[in-house]
Amino acid sequence: MSASRSSNRRALPAMAAVAGLALAALVAGPAPAAGAGSAGPGPREVLFVGNNWEGTADVLASTGDLAKVGRIDMVPDKEERLREIYLNPVKLAYFLGVRATAGEGHDQFVDDMYTTPDGSAVVASRPSFADVVSIDVRTGRVNWRFPVAGYRADHMAVSPDGTRVAISASTANTVHVLDIASGRQAGSFTTGDKPHENTYTRDGRFLWNSSIGDVTSALDAPWLDWTKGDRKITVVDAQTFRPVRVIDMRARLDAFGRSDLSDAVRPMSFAPDESKLYFQVSFFNGFVEYDVAADRITRIKTLPQNPATSTDRTTWVNDSRHHGMSMSPDGAKLCIAGTMDDYVTVVDRATLEQGPLVPAAKPYWATVDGDGSGCVISESGADRVTAIDFATGAKRVSVPVGDHPQRVRIGHVPADWTGPAAR
Repeated sequence: MSASRSSNRRALPAMAAVAGLALAALVAGPAPAAGAGSAGPGPREVLFVGNNWEGTADVLASTGDLAKVGRIDMVPDKEERLREIYLNPVKLAYFLGVRATAGEGHDQFVDDMYTTPDGSAVVASRPSFADVVSIDVRTGRVNWRFPVAGYRADHMAVSPDGTRVAISASTANTVHVLDIASGRQAGSFTTGDKPHENTYTRDGRFLWNSSIGDVTSALDAPWLDWTKGDRKITVVDAQTFRPVRVIDMRARLDAFGRSDLSDAVRPMSFAPDESKLYFQVSFFNGFVEYDVAADRITRIKTLPQNPATSTDRTTWVNDSRHHGMSMSPDGAKLCIAGTMDDYVTVVDRATLEQGPLVPAAKPYWATVDGDGSGCVISESGADRVTAIDFATGAKRVSVPVGDHPQRVRIGHVPADWTGPAAR
C-alpha cells in the first residue's frame, strides 16, 4: 500500500515489524544474559606433525618457537583394525608388505593429515590400514572411516574451500575425493601406477595427481627405469573428476636433454600465479621447473651431494634422493629437503642459487609456516621438526616430536584446545 494514501497505512509496516519481532522472541525464548551465547574466538591455527611409525600427531604452534600444544592418537581403533587384518590372509600379506618395504621395517600408521575448517576434526590417511579416518580432536574418537580401494593409502590434498579431501590409493591406481565432514565419496578417478602427490589449483577448479610407479623394487639402475611402471601427471576437473590433461614427463625430460632423470614426479609446488610448476623426481638431488602453458621443462637445478651419502641407489628410501619442497608465499624462495643428503636449503627462485646447507637428519617434508616467513621440515631421522628462515636460509628452532615424523601440515584446533579429553 502507498504511504502517500493514508497515515494509517504508513503505520502498518512498522506495526508489522514490531509484531514480527515479538513473534520471533516468543519462538526463541528468553534473551540470554549479557555475554552468554556470544561467538567465542575462532579456531586456532597450528601445525600438525604426523609421526608415521608411532601413529600419533603432534600439534605445535604454527609460528615462533613451535611450542607443543597437544598430541592426538591417530590409531584409536588399532586393535580392531589389526583383528580385521590378521583374519584376512590377503590383507595380512599387504600389511606385512608395507612394513617390509615403504615402512622400512615399521608399520605406517599416519601419512598425511588435514583438519576441517572449524578445527573440530583431523582427517588422516593411514597406509598400513589402507584407510582414511576423521578423528574428533576433543574426544579422540573416530568420526568416520573410509577404506580406500586396494591395500594402501598415501598422500592427500584438501580443496581450497576446505570441504573436500583427495587421497591416493596407491595399490589401486585410484584417487578418492571425499566430503571432509561426512567421509562420503564425492567421486574418484584413475591414475598412473602408484598415485602419490595430490595438489589442487588455487581456485579449486583442477586437481593434479602424480603417479610415481614402483618405488619398492631393487631394480633401481637407470637402465631399468622402464620397469617402474606407467608414471604420469593426471589433471582432472575437480567437480566432474574427468581428466582434462595427462602429462608424461618422460618426453619433456628427454627434450630437455635429461634422459638420465626419472620421470617419477614427487613433491611439487606451484608458483603463486601457477604459470610454473616445481617438482622433485626419484633418485635426483635437485628439482625441475616446468612451464605449465608452454608444456615444457625450462630449468633444472642440481643441488649438492653429501659425500657421506651412499651411491647405492637401492639404499635410498623409496627411490627418494630429495623429497620435500615448499615455496614462500611471495614465490621468491623454495625450501628443499635433501632427504638422503641430510640437509635442507633455501633456493632463490629467480637465480636458482641455493643458500646455506643446513644439516638435517633425513628431512622428509617441507611446509610453509603460519606467517609465511619460513618453512618447517620434518627430520624423520631425528624425530624432530625444524624451522628454516626463508630470508636468510638459517635454522631458527628445532623441537622434538614422535617416532618418524613425515608430513607436516597447517591446520586448526579450537582456540581452547590442549589435547583430547581423557577417556
